[in-house]
Amino acid sequence: MSQNQNIKTVVVTGASGYIGGSTCIALKRKGYRVVGVDRRALPEHLESYVDKFENVCFTHPWSLEEVEKADAIIHCAGTSLVGPSVTNPHEYYENNVCRTEKLLNHIRLWNPNAKFIFSSSASVYGDPLGMILFEGAETKPIAPYGQSKLMTEMMLEWYAKAYKLKYVAFRYFNACGAVEDAIHGPAPDGTHIFAKVFEAAMTGQPFTLYGATYPTRDGTCIRDYVHVMDIVDAHILGIDKDIEGIYNIGTLKGSTNLEVFDAVETFLISEEYLNDAMICNIDEPRPGDATAVIASPEKLQSATGWKAKRDLNTIIKDLFYWYASHTFNKLKQRSIS
Repeated sequence: MSQNQNIKTVVVTGASGYIGGSTCIALKRKGYRVVGVDRRALPEHLESYVDKFENVCFTHPWSLEEVEKADAIIHCAGTSLVGPSVTNPHEYYENNVCRTEKLLNHIRLWNPNAKFIFSSSASVYGDPLGMILFEGAETKPIAPYGQSKLMTEMMLEWYAKAYKLKYVAFRYFNACGAVEDAIHGPAPDGTHIFAKVFEAAMTGQPFTLYGATYPTRDGTCIRDYVHVMDIVDAHILGIDKDIEGIYNIGTLKGSTNLEVFDAVETFLISEEYLNDAMICNIDEPRPGDATAVIASPEKLQSATGWKAKRDLNTIIKDLFYWYASHTFNKLKQRSIS
């Protein structure tokens, strides 16, 4: 913890998850007191990275009691899949908007000096058709998931104006990778493209790529992929630095789905994990998938000095060690049983 750092206790909602768990690890290493909250049980490999864990919804009285004592709240909890939000929007508005409003209201009444760090999403921009996205770009979500994130951003803006709530909203651009040394990473049966490619390779199954007729260089979607630990670094800067408002977390670079597939396949062959090329099947585009989403992180860099330190090769390497680890295989076995 830095010499000027006064914050000692941080509540992390969604602590059992991918980004929340990675955040707990980094906070604990920095010397914070970490309180995790999640409806899901805390995986054994994360137990040493929280000082206290509440196995409840983030609006449960036990969670709200911890929030009252926190110096900062990092709100990673939420329902987060684009496609399912189209078919079941109720869950997304209920969990991501209504419950978050309850949390914010409790903070403004009982802990108004706490700093609130919100996990927003690039999906608030909708389908920008290849633009480099700055925070002032038009927000036009094309799925309930993105709309639920935008609605929360709007609540935060008004809570800041009306109640002086201190907040930072980070718009993530495709979190990926794993904590170094295979300490923590994506859960089994993930829906992210990296998870799908790696798990297809592990099981010897074909990989399915959704959509190959987009107006891009190879017909597949383009995304700005950010290592999860670069996102975690931004979380800590959000607490440590005197910043407020909305910030992109991206790399100013975009990779197509096909480029990601090829890069993972090439790495696995170089590691002699695969002997032959993988089978890649093409299916119809998924509802709610934007064509190309690339972020400018200039605002965050100017305010804090943040910069993505880990490239696509590091993302793939860290994921390789994670998926080959005893921890991941233990989680996989539990998900099957």
